[in-house]
Amino acid sequence: MAVLAVVFVALLALIGGFNLVLSNRLSRDANEVLSARAAGALAGLSADHGKLVMHDTPDQGAAEGEVWVFDGRGRLLEGPRRSRQAIRSAAASLAGGPRRHLELADADVRLFAVPIVEEDGKRYGTVVAALSLIPYEHTQHVALVASLIMVGVLLIVASLLARWIVSLALQPVTRMTAQADEWSEHDLDRRFGLGKPHDELTRLAATLDNLLSRVAASIRREQRFSSELSHELRTPLARIHAEAELALRHERSDETYREALRRVIAGADQMDRIIETMLVVAREEAATRHGTADAGEAAIRAVESCADMAAARGVEIDVATGGPLRRVASDPDLVERILVPVIENACHYGRSRVMITTASQDGTVTYTVSDDGPGVTPMEAERIFEPGVRGSAGENGGSGFQGAGLGLPLARRLARAARGDVEAHADGDGGNFTIVLPTV
Repeated sequence: MAVLAVVFVALLALIGGFNLVLSNRLSRDANEVLSARAAGALAGLSADHGKLVMHDTPDQGAAEGEVWVFDGRGRLLEGPRRSRQAIRSAAASLAGGPRRHLELADADVRLFAVPIVEEDGKRYGTVVAALSLIPYEHTQHVALVASLIMVGVLLIVASLLARWIVSLALQPVTRMTAQADEWSEHDLDRRFGLGKPHDELTRLAATLDNLLSRVAASIRREQRFSSELSHELRTPLARIHAEAELALRHERSDETYREALRRVIAGADQMDRIIETMLVVAREEAATRHGTADAGEAAIRAVESCADMAAARGVEIDVATGGPLRRVASDPDLVERILVPVIENACHYGRSRVMITTASQDGTVTYTVSDDGPGVTPMEAERIFEPGVRGSAGENGGSGFQGAGLGLPLARRLARAARGDVEAHADGDGGNFTIVLPTV
C-alpha cells in the first residue's frame, strides 16, 4: 500500500505536469496560428491617400480562417459572411484597440487583434483573426483521458510488481523467523552467524542471534538454579530427615524430642535462608538493590552453618580477623551463601583443621579459607569452578566425599553477582581459597 501510494502520487504529479505543459504548448500553437493568419491579412493591405486598399481577399469560406478588417474609425471593411453574432460582436469590440488576444469561452474561439500601422506611424485600421479552439481542446481532452488510463494501468502493474518484489524480499525474513522459532524449541546452540551487520537482513540475523543467546542463557540459568538449589538444600534436608528418623526409631524423653525438634526447626530455617539467598542472587543479577553486611558476623554465621559437618568430619574451624573490617556491599545471607560452599569444601577435604582469615583493604573484604587437605593442582584451579567438575582428590575418593561438584561454581557465581570473585590457589600445602567482595 505504501508503494502504491508513492507511485500514485508520483504519477499524478507527472500527469499533472504533462497536461499543464501540453495545455501551454497548445495555447502557444493556437496563438502562432492566429499570428500567421493576421500576418497574412496584413500582407494584403496597404494605405493609399489615408485609406486602406485590399489587394487580396481572405478565404472567407473556411470557418477556422475567419478574419475581419476594420478601418481607422472601426467600420467593418471585410469579414466572413457566416460567422456567429457573438464572434462578430467580439471582433468589433477589438477594433481600434491595442494588439491583444481575446478568448470566448462559450464559443470556444480565440480572437487576435493587430493594429494596421504604416511607416509614417499613422494607424489606418485593425485586423482581427479568429480561431476555433475545439481541435485543441479535443487534443487536450484525449491526452488527459489517455493519461488517466495510463495511470490506472501503471498502478495495476506497480501493485503486482511491488507485491512480487516485497514477497521476494521478505522470503529470507520468513525463513529466518521460522528457523529461529525452530531453534528456540530444539537447538538453542544454532546461530545464523552472518557476521557484522551491514544491511537489514544481517541486522535481523544479529538481533535473532542475540535473542537466541538470551533465551539460551535464561534456560541455562534456570537449569543452573535448579541444580544449585537442589545442591544447597540437600544438606539441611538430609539433616531434618535424619533427626526425624532418630526421633521415631527409639522412645526418648520429652527434652530429647524437643532438642530433635529444635534441630529440625534449625534445618528448616537454614533451608529458608538458602531459598531467600537464591532470590537475592536473582535480584543481584538483575541489578536491583544491594544490602550491606558485617564482614565478621557473616563469616561467623557461615561457620555455624558448617558446624555439624565439621564435627562429623572431626575438623576444627578457626576464624581470625586481620584488623578492623568494613561492611560488605551485599546482603548478609548472600555473603553467607558465598562462604558456606567454600567452607564446606574445606571441611570435606581438610584432615583436621580449617582456617578462615578476614581482612579489609583497597575497598574490598578478603576471606581466605585454607585447610590441611590435599589441595588442588594448578590444572584444577579453574576447572573446579565449572558445574559438575570435581578435583582429583574428590574423584579419587580420598576424602570419602561424593559431591555433585556444584558448591564452588555456586560460590563463584554468587560472588560475581555481588561484583566480587572466588579463586583457588595451588601455591602451597592444602587447599587455599580467597573470596573477595566489595565494601560499602
